[in-house]
Amino acid sequence: MADTREPLGVALVGCGTVGGAVATILTRDQSILAARLTPRIALRCIVDIDFAHARECGLDEALFCEDLGEALADPAVGVVVELVGGTTVARDIIADALRAGKHVVTANKALLAHHGAALYALAREHGVSVSFEASCAGGVPIIRALCDGLIANRIDAIYGIVNGTCNFILTEMTQHERSYADALAAAQAAGLAEADPTLDVSGTDSAHKLAVMAALAFGQRVDLEEIPVDGIDALQPCDVGYGQELGYVIKLLAIAHRQGGGISLRVRPAFIPKDHPLAWISGPFNAISVYGHATGHTMYYGRGAGGMPTASAVVADLASVASGTAGRRFAQLALWPDLNASASQLPVDDVESRYYIRVAAEDKPGVFARIATVLGGHDISIASALQHEPTDADPAAGVPVVITTHRAREGNVRSAIAEINALPVIKAETVCIDMVDEHPEQM
Repeated sequence: MADTREPLGVALVGCGTVGGAVATILTRDQSILAARLTPRIALRCIVDIDFAHARECGLDEALFCEDLGEALADPAVGVVVELVGGTTVARDIIADALRAGKHVVTANKALLAHHGAALYALAREHGVSVSFEASCAGGVPIIRALCDGLIANRIDAIYGIVNGTCNFILTEMTQHERSYADALAAAQAAGLAEADPTLDVSGTDSAHKLAVMAALAFGQRVDLEEIPVDGIDALQPCDVGYGQELGYVIKLLAIAHRQGGGISLRVRPAFIPKDHPLAWISGPFNAISVYGHATGHTMYYGRGAGGMPTASAVVADLASVASGTAGRRFAQLALWPDLNASASQLPVDDVESRYYIRVAAEDKPGVFARIATVLGGHDISIASALQHEPTDADPAAGVPVVITTHRAREGNVRSAIAEINALPVIKAETVCIDMVDEHPEQM
């Protein structure tokens, strides 16, 4: 029986790489959607200030529109797709769309991390929804997993590789022994890193994504500003190499897990064992491990960026809006940050982990004993130590001593390192990197 309902009209705002891919799927690949979805989806207009990329994609110029107000006034438009990015203009676009009674689909993790709760509340006030599958891992359906497939679970932990640029750089440093600078240059040459890569390599992008995922996973409002963030731009090849020698791979991890009565959130480079499920994720791919009390460990893997993978997630959200699933989920689930209290986010000093510590020390008797004494004085137990034979290198640089610890409180580790750095036998700032083991399943 033919579907006689009016199609869901889409106003696409922003036609860059992802926007062009979304428009292409909604026009060129319409037959795939028509065969799988009863409610039809129709692209009504493309709103932008520059249509050069839209023309490169061969899109119909009759769709081009420079006035968002015109699109919002169109009663045939039921949903606005925001792909402008940023946290200023995009916020106004989404707010205007919600006030006009339009559902919103966005891939804007930064905006949601900073202002998601307010926008969700505004959507609720006007009886519409906000969908954002594409915001955290491109084409990887992690938001649906957290909101649908894992709904019966108490989520205990999330460990994510959610920035493809950083993962590509670390893969180059690990597998091809490149310096950070050379690996970054390779990422830029491959189109995987911006000319200014700060947002990615500083860990900020990963923190945005962690804030969005953790809020849904734990059903609590997460404060982005309280997430400790370290990037990969200070990593040295020697530490990558020592880690491999010890049986570990370096990854930039977005971590959220329950600890005591609170939640520990952080983004930082971390060593994980070579047999860890996330260790084999290479190149620009993303992967998120989620630990639920009923399912145990599940992992979601795929392309975390790029036009078509991200557009795939955007169009999946449009299909949910068209079928009514998005509206029902938004109205009936209690996971959204605007409906929940603030999370009890543990201070970074209360984080508990194992640690890799590299000390550059004078090559003389008693030095290791002094370091061990400092660590012991801060309740830090040594698990292993690695020191190679001295070379003919500059003695002023010191001899590297690599220590791994048992689980310790990070505040204690920071205090111990400050004390170690003050010893006269130490020749350079001590390096400290998290060591993350497989999370235990609570089944």
